[in-house]
Amino acid sequence: MSRGVLALVGGGEWTPGCELDAELLAAAQCARVVVLPTAAAFERPERRVLAASEWFAQWGAEVEGLMVTSRADAQDDGAAAIVRAARFVYLSDGSPLHLRSVLKDSKVLAALRAAWGDGAVVAGAGAGARVLSDPMADPRGGALTVGLGLVSGVVVVPLGGDPHDDAHGEKLHRSVLLAPAGVPVVGIPGCTAVLLEPDGTWRAAGRGEPEVFVDGHPAAQGLAALARR
Repeated sequence: MSRGVLALVGGGEWTPGCELDAELLAAAQCARVVVLPTAAAFERPERRVLAASEWFAQWGAEVEGLMVTSRADAQDDGAAAIVRAARFVYLSDGSPLHLRSVLKDSKVLAALRAAWGDGAVVAGAGAGARVLSDPMADPRGGALTVGLGLVSGVVVVPLGGDPHDDAHGEKLHRSVLLAPAGVPVVGIPGCTAVLLEPDGTWRAAGRGEPEVFVDGHPAAQGLAALARR
């Protein structure tokens, strides 16, 4: 079976304007979404699950909140089995550093890779999008560090979170300058996704336009600057 769609969402998930989720449900060919509020572990993660449940209900879909908030949770065989069997897994926004520390080299991450490889849709918003790539842009200042690496050779910078987090684009600019030669940096607005299709091509969905930079400069070809995967 071919790999599923990977959706990297700039933020603002499960709010009006993010109707691109209907397209992801159609790609998953199911009416059940497993939500990992891991990145929001210290921000009332149950509220993220409730927001997702209310949001996806408009399309008749049900949400299962999987409370993987610690390393012990990420190493739980039962949690890994739920992720492995899912056809649509959504990682919420929150703290990318906590999300990475919980999931890195875990059974749940291995299950996520396997599910995606078997055709499941995987979506990450904000922190979720940032961490799924490698290198990863460190949210504290824009320097590059190690991510979870579902996709490699691309840096993702969500632009749809707190408007005060990087209001003038300094962190994005720093990531652009620090990226290795030839490695694209993609800035993704809120309620906008960069989709990696099963055939290895990239495209945008949602209400905004992603920004792509290569070797310190805007890429005239846009998402076409991203290599097929």
